[in-house]
Parts: sequence; structure tokens; C-alpha cells
Amino acid sequence: MSKKHAVGAVLLWSTVASAFKLSLRYLTPLQLLFYASLTSLILFGLLYAPNFSPRRENLRSAYLGLINPLLYYTVLFSAYDRLPAQEAQALNYTWPLMLVLLSIPLLGKRPGARTVIGLALGFLGALIVATKGQLTTLNFSDPVGVALGLGSAVIWASYWLLNLRDGRALAEKMFWNFLFGFAYVSAALFLSGGFAVPLREGLAGAVYVGLFEMGVTFLLWYRAVEGDMAFASNLAYLVPFLSLFFISLVVGESIAPATVLGLAMIVGGISLGRGGQSL
Repeated sequence: MSKKHAVGAVLLWSTVASAFKLSLRYLTPLQLLFYASLTSLILFGLLYAPNFSPRRENLRSAYLGLINPLLYYTVLFSAYDRLPAQEAQALNYTWPLMLVLLSIPLLGKRPGARTVIGLALGFLGALIVATKGQLTTLNFSDPVGVALGLGSAVIWASYWLLNLRDGRALAEKMFWNFLFGFAYVSAALFLSGGFAVPLREGLAGAVYVGLFEMGVTFLLWYRAVEGDMAFASNLAYLVPFLSLFFISLVVGESIAPATVLGLAMIVGGISLGRGGQSL
């Protein structure tokens, strides 16, 4: 059953880049985040309700909710708003490389030769994606969008590290994170004057993102990792490539050869980097 959970999670996560891009045709990044995080809050609220028990440990979500969903998804959706979906998703997928980098000073891990080579390969791949293969000129069509895409990877890696010390059950943790996070998102949206009732297409996209990017897929992945971590971890490498297929099919983007090459280098760098660290 764990393998089915892994396959389901990978397939769903492969569609979300397309959902981001389509939804942003009707919503601003903050509007998309508002309705998506509300959807996730309702989902985790229903799951957590039978075991609802406020305790002091849940105050940890006061700062975790600030990072995710508010900061992470605001930056990520802003990257998708500015860049082609294929570029934004490839740059965001550098988060495991960022995780390796951050773990060196924060967790005291020493990089081995494989890690160094993997990091160099992965970030070179990101550069190829960002420049559309024009490495000699280093010409970025949207430097701000590129910075946002890479910034989202740094934020997610930081959030992942903070979660290492969080022993709460998944539904409990996610409910409180989204409860605090939705409050922050709501305040940001209303202060910016951007609140609006969305068109049907925009609302449908936001609900999809809330369910299958932020909600159900995490539950599937959690079950998959519990059952067979090796299988789930290896299968996850398919996500960015399947995403390109959906981006081409659903969004209508023509996938650039530089994106495929750069993404392959990023994935190869992640594979090397994960296996080359020592304590």
C-alpha cells in the first residue's frame, strides 16, 4: 500500500506547477495563497478535529506558519507569476541542494567530495535553466523572478530543517501551522487591498492547490515514507520531469532543451549531494 501512496503523491505533485500557473491567470499570488491555505486549513481541521487538544507545543506554529504558508508560498507564487512554469519549478526544485548547504553550518555536517561535486553540478544546472542555456552571457530574462525561484528553495529547506525537531503528529502540526499561517495571509491580503471574490476558474485552481499541493499529497507522502522510504525517495526524482510533461500539455509551454538539461543536472546533483555527506 505504501508504494501506491508514493505513486499517488508523485503524480499529484507533478500537476501542481501547472495548477499554479493556470490559477495565477485569474488571481494574484496573495489571493491564490489566501484561498489555497483556507482549503488546507479546512482539510487539516477536519482530520485533526477528533483529536483536538490545544497545548503549549502548538505555539511553535506561530513562527512556522509565518514561514509556511505565508513566506514560502508568497515567494514561490510570485516566481511562477513572473517566470515560465518550467523555469520556476526547476529553480524551486533546487531546495534539496539548499538543504545540503544549510545543513553544513546548522547541523555540523562536513561535505565530502561527492557532495561538493553534486552541489556544483546542481547549481550549474540551475544556471542553465535561468539563462536558457546562455551561460557565456549570463543574460537573465527576469532576474527578480530567478531570485524568487531560488529564494523559495532556500525558504523551504530552512522550513524542513526546523521541522526536524517537531515531533507533533502530522495532522496536528499542519492544522496549527495553517491556522496561524492563514491569519498572517489574511492580514497581508487585506492590508494590501487585494481581497476580491475570484472568478470560478481562479477559485477552482486555488482549491486544487490547497488540496493537492498543501494537503492530501503530504498525507500520502507521509504514509509512503513510513512504509518504504527508499522506494518513495527514488520515485520522487520523477516529479520535476513529469511536471514538464503536464506544463507542456496543460499550460501549453514549449519545453526548452535547456530546461530539460538543466533539470537533469539539478536532479543528478541532488542524488550526488545527498549521498556524499558525513557527520
